[in-house]
Amino acid sequence: MTTTTNRRTGLYWLFFFISVAAFFVVYAVGGGYCSLVLPFVLTSFALALDLM
Repeated sequence: MTTTTNRRTGLYWLFFFISVAAFFVVYAVGGGYCSLVLPFVLTSFALALDLM
């Protein structure tokens, strides 16, 4: 099994935390539109865990 060591997981974690913060901001401003941010949260979380 090969592993790639050139992954930028730190950058993906940063994107994850920024998108979570954006989720809560959007939820506070317009509650029903918070689902528009969820793809960014889930994708950045999967990239940070190196699942994709």
